[in-house]
Amino acid sequence: MRQGAFAAAVAALLAAAPAFAGKERMPSPVPPPQVQPVTAPKSKPVLTPAPGKGGFVMAQGERRRPGVPERDDLQDLPPVDPSAVPAPAPNLPRETIPIPDRWRLIENIGVNERWWDPYSQNTLKGDRPIFDDWFVNLAVISDTIYEPRSFPTPTSPATSPRTGQFAQVGTQLFATTLIPSISFIKGNTAYKPPDYEIRFTPVLNYNRAAADEERLLKIRAFKSKEREDTFIGIQEGFVDYHIRNVSDRYDFDSVRVGIQPFQSDFRGFLFQDQQLGVRLFGNRANNIWQYNLAAIWRVEKDTNSGLNDVTQELRNDWVLQANVFRQDFPFIGFTSQATVMYNRNREGNERPYFNNNGFQERPAPIGVQRPHSYDVVYFGLNGDGHYGRLNLTTSAYFAWGKDYADQFLSQTEKVSADIRAFMFAAEPSIDFSWIRVRGSFMFASGDDDPFDGKQTGFDAIFENPQFAGADTSYWIRQAVPLIGGGGLQLSGRNGLLNSMRTSKEQGQANFNNPGLILVGGGVDVDVTPELRLTTNINHLSFVNTASIETLRVQALSSNDIGWDVSVALTYRPGFIQNVVFRLSGAVLFGGRAFEELFQTKDNTLYSVLANLTLTY
Repeated sequence: MRQGAFAAAVAALLAAAPAFAGKERMPSPVPPPQVQPVTAPKSKPVLTPAPGKGGFVMAQGERRRPGVPERDDLQDLPPVDPSAVPAPAPNLPRETIPIPDRWRLIENIGVNERWWDPYSQNTLKGDRPIFDDWFVNLAVISDTIYEPRSFPTPTSPATSPRTGQFAQVGTQLFATTLIPSISFIKGNTAYKPPDYEIRFTPVLNYNRAAADEERLLKIRAFKSKEREDTFIGIQEGFVDYHIRNVSDRYDFDSVRVGIQPFQSDFRGFLFQDQQLGVRLFGNRANNIWQYNLAAIWRVEKDTNSGLNDVTQELRNDWVLQANVFRQDFPFIGFTSQATVMYNRNREGNERPYFNNNGFQERPAPIGVQRPHSYDVVYFGLNGDGHYGRLNLTTSAYFAWGKDYADQFLSQTEKVSADIRAFMFAAEPSIDFSWIRVRGSFMFASGDDDPFDGKQTGFDAIFENPQFAGADTSYWIRQAVPLIGGGGLQLSGRNGLLNSMRTSKEQGQANFNNPGLILVGGGVDVDVTPELRLTTNINHLSFVNTASIETLRVQALSSNDIGWDVSVALTYRPGFIQNVVFRLSGAVLFGGRAFEELFQTKDNTLYSVLANLTLTY
């Protein structure tokens, strides 16, 4: 059956073929050009949950590029967690959760505050604000000293069993000072100056002194071998206001008003004290230039502690200061400073001033003891830094002015004298790994004729030199009395100059003095990171003895004061500055001029200093 049907179909086709063969053949139609369809860019796949499969599949109607296989990896996405918080809707406001400020975020990983530890996060040390961007910084320092010492002291037959005009007298001094300081600071001080700072620093001092001689500690002879005193002074109390920033690197101008620290140079040769004043300061050119403009009104000092006594009237003694610093000049690593200071003293019309121990401070018991005023302008050039391995500190000052009542010329009336004096100091040093070798040189001019109407002995306003061994040195640490115990000192405590004034705290400057030449050297050895050994040796001499010979009515055959030898150990347990113990000893071997001045059997004087400083 199937073969018959196929044969019949073939026969029918063959029968129809002649009919087509006689007809005209029609041309084949040209197919229209094929146009590729334009498709939209591929959109992101739309994922829809796949019921029962625990995953996602592509939604129907997704467009695919031809030749690209369908993605099967979407089937492997993680399942939906029905307990998870859903993502916020893009068109609705986001919900927020409050967190601590950025200073307290660290508490979330277990770093918590310990108020007693200044090295941890501590709000009391300015690490975190107390509110907004106000910070507080609390510091407490305890400074305790014990100091046995000896020095030549004038004796009196009425009060002393010793024979001779002078005797070597031993004394012991114990003093402890508590220095709490609190500062309120506004601003982000990590990278820019504070907007405001308010600081207050009261200081409590207790001191007790004992001596082997009467009338050394107090003017009255009865029971004056011991002295005990307590005093509270105000060493800082100021407001600091940040006026403006003058560059994107936070160069600035600021002003500070109140009792505040002032320092004339790098080492404190001319003026270093905490006094009442107004100071405008700032910097320029990315801190390359720095400047200070200051007006200072000196506060009276307490006699035995040396602290500011704000209960007394301010002194008629003013200081105006202007200085400018330039970094990396004249070579990289060295900072140069030019300074001008004007000291205007008007205490010449006042009554004599006596200190708490009964000794006369102003005018000094020198010459005719006439009260005097003076105007002095100091011009100074100072530098500090290094050139390669060589460290160098230099200081030079020229004093120009007028004393309106010269101590040697004003016997019957006030006779003025011109002031022309100068000083120069340098301290080079070089480091060899853990050893520093340094040298020291200082020249302070002396007066060669007390009666020529010119005062050429250099004197400072309030010196506190960090130089030539500093307070480790006998000559710098101790005051050498010249007349009446504390009545007049050849050189002052914590000072270098032979200024022959009553004291640097309460006395006046004196440019009728013999001057000073110091040549010395020393070695600092870091025995361990915690222990430092410091040694120093200095030779001291007068520049000119005319003024001291006139005062003592005594000729001197030499200018040699003597040799000052000292050694100190400084121990810092834990490599920190919070606990510092220092033990030092110094000996002064008196020279020929020293022997002639004091006429003692033993011209070897000693000083021992034990000092413990605790800092929070």
